Formats: sequence, structure tokens, C-alpha cells
Amino acid sequence: MSVTTPSGSTPDPSQNGVAGAAVPDWTIDDARDLYLVRRWGAGYFDVDESGNMVVQPEGPRGAKIPIADVVAAARGEGLGTPVLVRFQDILRHRVRKLTSAFQSAIEENKFRGRYRGVFPIKVNQLREVVEEILDAGRSAHFGIEVGSKPEVYAALSIHNDPDSLIVCNGYKDDGFVRTALLGRKLGKRVILIAEKLSEVRSIVRLAKEMNVEPMIGLRTRLVSKGAGKWATSAGEHAKFGLTTSEILQAIEILKAAGFASAFKLIHFHIGSQVPDIQIIKRAVREAARHYAKLRKMGQQIEYLDVGGGLAIDYDGSRSTFHSSMNYSLEEYARDVIYNVGDICDEEKVPHPDIISESGRAVVAHHSVLVVEAFGSIERQPVADIPADVANEHKLVQELADVVDRLTPESLGECWNDLHAVKEEAEKRFELGLLELPVKARVEELFWGIARRMLALASATEGVEVPDSLQDLKPQIADQFICNFSVFQSLLDHWALGALFPIVPLSRLAERPTTESTIVDITCDSDGKVSKFIDLQDVRDTLPLHSFDGRPYHLGIFLTGAYQDIMGDIHNLFGRVNEVHVFLDDDEDCGYYIEETIAGNTIKDVLAMTQWDTHDLVAKVKAQVDSAIKQDRLKPTEGMRLVAEYERGLKDQTYLTLQEPTPKEG
Repeated sequence: MSVTTPSGSTPDPSQNGVAGAAVPDWTIDDARDLYLVRRWGAGYFDVDESGNMVVQPEGPRGAKIPIADVVAAARGEGLGTPVLVRFQDILRHRVRKLTSAFQSAIEENKFRGRYRGVFPIKVNQLREVVEEILDAGRSAHFGIEVGSKPEVYAALSIHNDPDSLIVCNGYKDDGFVRTALLGRKLGKRVILIAEKLSEVRSIVRLAKEMNVEPMIGLRTRLVSKGAGKWATSAGEHAKFGLTTSEILQAIEILKAAGFASAFKLIHFHIGSQVPDIQIIKRAVREAARHYAKLRKMGQQIEYLDVGGGLAIDYDGSRSTFHSSMNYSLEEYARDVIYNVGDICDEEKVPHPDIISESGRAVVAHHSVLVVEAFGSIERQPVADIPADVANEHKLVQELADVVDRLTPESLGECWNDLHAVKEEAEKRFELGLLELPVKARVEELFWGIARRMLALASATEGVEVPDSLQDLKPQIADQFICNFSVFQSLLDHWALGALFPIVPLSRLAERPTTESTIVDITCDSDGKVSKFIDLQDVRDTLPLHSFDGRPYHLGIFLTGAYQDIMGDIHNLFGRVNEVHVFLDDDEDCGYYIEETIAGNTIKDVLAMTQWDTHDLVAKVKAQVDSAIKQDRLKPTEGMRLVAEYERGLKDQTYLTLQEPTPKEG
């Protein structure tokens, strides 16, 4: 194996788009198709004619911003990569798109209720994100959903629209309930969702103590099950929710306490990222039936909360695969409204106001994680089989014979023979019967011949590729080393196998020349990305460009949901740098950076893990003082080393990469 860095690589002149070529063998459309940009980008991302990834925060007809230009501007303000770029206008556009989809569905179906969206802040609790969403949805009275005590505290402070809702999910203690009821005292529409009967009793008790009329919702545990990674969120054995019998008991508890009118909402949640619209339809109809039957029993319920589940098409396949969806946002809204209305009309009950808790669909598109590849681990160039192998080792002769017999028709047989030679070499080495130079020669030839076999299979239509040879592709691929942590910035990929689109930010006018995987800078072997989006299944490698002396930046897209919050400080790599971008016609470039936020310093993450930096400096200084007394350090050198140590604590946790010098010619 060898490591290649940008400054030590050689550009491939055949791939540099030299003017005068008769017929280009690579176009911008080829890049769009290869990386599926127009399929997962939802109109927000594209490739411009210069081969740069651009963002269109207001959709395909709006202004375009080259993402690489934003990265360069951030560097000019002292923020290097990794950097998270937030396009706040996308947040506003997504909120408008969601609310208008429901409003159109309401008008189309003559639905007699209203749409009351709430943003579940567990998806992204960052204040700037929540504020932007609430401001964008103000005209539609967009509200907030919370699921913990810290979240309800945050929501009460930021919520200032008395006509919008605060929906409180999750298990609750007295402190949680009291805080929510404080919101009721302040005139806010705070709805406490009871997850179990004991919570109903607690809400009643504390509401009486505080002399306030509560608003209560009951989560029903549907028979309908979800699908995808979060399928267990629903069904009869789900973590949350009341059975039909328990709902009836809850009604009696409220009636006995004099709070019969407090029952305002019926709620369900089918799971996050539901890829199949049929599952959503079934769940909505089942929940609507619950609502209708309760209304016919005399319960004055006003709201039906359909929970989350609205998916994002991460891979662009528009399928029921867990990283995709077989429906549009507009279809989702139409199906929710139509099916609720249909059940209500059948049961002859009033139409409820519809609440949805769509978080992923609102925030996923708005942020792009930009990482820099600063080196690659690649297989060494492989020497050809010599023409005359008579004097070579017997194993090398056998490899030469494999090459001589290799054809599309003999691919399977030749692969078996090739693999047998490799195994024989390994056995002989273990027994001490093979010297290192021969072992190295066999390994080099094995990988070279395996590459040739895969290339032959790719170039020959209909050829059958042995599974064990196909499984070798990731091992043959280069590994691009990128300055970031999977555990901090892409936790869902590591933990759940979630897929995210990854695209070079520039050079897309050039054909990529290497199949690669991505490794981060943590010391953990799981710190890698080796599964990539594809229309048919999942790719094991990602086509990338060879280093040419320029910085090579990759954009990891659709990371706005959950990844900001769920990051882990494995190896003490902290939060990355962050920039917030807004469109502005008055600016020459069409946008401005509204805010920059530096990532965690070494001092920050050490403090999170109970390392007092003053104590650290004192201990190092004591060791330096001891070394000076023992004449192992001169005083001036010792004080300089202490100062460097103390200064280094203020550095960021990621690598500081030097700007490579472009090669001449």
C-alpha cells in the first residue's frame, strides 16, 4: 500500500478538458447522472457548466451559488474544513413548500379543517434553525414539537405566536408537566400528549394544583406497522402509545376530574423516513377511524396529529428502499387530507385540524458538510507478467498461465485458479516455505490480475461475475483520507447504515478516474464511508478524481436532519466549523455569509470529558521544570514548549491542512 498526497501526485493530462478535443468523452450531464444529482437534489442542487456543484436555495428557477465559493469565503474568515454550510433560505423554502402542499390538498378535497404544522426540534435543536423555521412559517402558524424537558424549556422561550401549537411528546415527569402547564398559564396552545395512563393522572393532578385548564392529547397505538429503519416505532408492541382500552380509561379519568373538555387531540406516529406511501395511507385511515369513533362518542377532539414519517429521497431511486421514498411531498399531503376527510365523511363527524410533525423533510436539504480529501491509500502500481517466466517461481508461472487463459467465457474458472494461487502462497509463507520477495510478487500480481478481471467483466455485456470476485471491488478501491469524523458528523451512517449523497464540489467537467471509499481521521476502523447511493442497490465505491495539486473538497449532502445533534466526540473530535448563508440580490455574488461559528477547540472537548485545562498546563509545566533542573532542557526552550502546549489547547480538534501549491504546467 502507498499513501499519495495532493502535492505528491501527478495530474492526468488526458482528463483535464484540453480545448480542441473533437468529441468530448465526458459532459456535465454525465456528472449529473453519475452522482444522481438531479434525482436526490429536489431542485436545490445542480452542476454548473464549469463543473462546480451549485446550490439553488429557492429551487431550480432561483439564484445559484457555487458551494466551493462559500468554502473559499469561509477560509478567508479563518474557518477551514471540515465546515458545515447552512443555506437558511432552503429552510424557509421547505416550510413554505410543506404548508402550501397541505393548503392545496385542503382546497382540492374541500377539507373543512386546517393544517397546523409543527417542527419536531429533536431533528435539529440548533436555535438558528428553529428560529428560521418558525419565522418562515409564521403566516401558517407553524409550531413546535418537543420530547424532553430541555426541549420544552427551549420551546417556551422561543414560541411567540399564540395561534401556533406546542406539542409535547415523550415520557414526562412532574417537572416536564409543570413547565408545559406554565405555557398554558401564559396563554399558549400547549398540548400534552399522554403516553401512558399514569401521565393522564399526573396532568390532571398538576393542572388542578396550578389552577389551569390543560390541553391533552392521547397517542393511540395503531395496529398498522411502519417500514424501513424505524419500523418498530409503530405497531402493537411500539414503545409509546395507549391501547384502545387505555384510551377509554383515560377518558373516564378526565371526566371524573372535571376535565372532559381537555381532551383535544388524537395522535399517532408510524416511524421516521417511511419510504412507502401505502403504509402511510393505512396508518392515516386507522387513526382517522379512531378520531371519528371518539367524536361519535361525544369527545370534542379538535386535532388529529399524523406524526412524522414524511421521507427524503436520499438516493434518488424513488423506491421503497429505506433511503428513498416512492411518493412526493404533494402526494403525501393529498393522501393525508383525502383519507382523513373520507373517513370523517363516512362517519358523519366534523373534519379535524391536521397536525404533522415533519422534521426530516424540512431540514435535511439545508446543510452540506464539506470535507477535504488530503491523501489516498492506494494499491501500488502492478508490474506486468513477464514474457518469459521460465526462471520465475512456480506460483508466478501459475499466475502467468491464468492470464494466458483469461477470456470473458473463462472468467469464473480463471478467478478460481487465481484465488487458489493466492491461498497457496499464504499457506507456504505460514510454513516458512516462501520468502518475502516471492510473497510480495504474488500479492502484486494477484491484485493486478483481479483488477483486470473486473475490468473485463465491466466491459463485456452478459458475463457472469463470481460473487467472491465482485466482493473484492471495495478492497481494490483506493481509500481517500478526509479531514473529518464519521462519528461526529455522519453518525447515522455508522450506526444505521443511512446513505448520504457525496459529490466532489468541483472538477465535475472531468471524468473521475478512480473508484474509492472514504476514511476519516479517527483511529477507529469503523470511521469510514463505504456504502454510497445508487439507483439499483448500494454502491461499494464512489468515483472520484485523482489528486492534481489542488484542494479536493467533497460535499456530503442532506445532512441537516439529526446529524448536527447526534454526533459523538469519539477521539475527542468536536463540532465542526459552521457558516450560515443567505441570498441577497444587493451583493455582487448574490449571497452573504450571515454568521460564522468556529468549531470546538481542544480545550472545549477536554472540558466536556472532565479535563481541567489549567490543571493540564500546570502538570506539563511541572514536568518541564523537572527536566530543566536535570539539565535535559534549557530554561528558554522549556518555557517555549509550555507556551506551545498552552497555545495548542486553543486549536481546533481537526487537522490543520496546509494549502497545497498547484503544480506548474
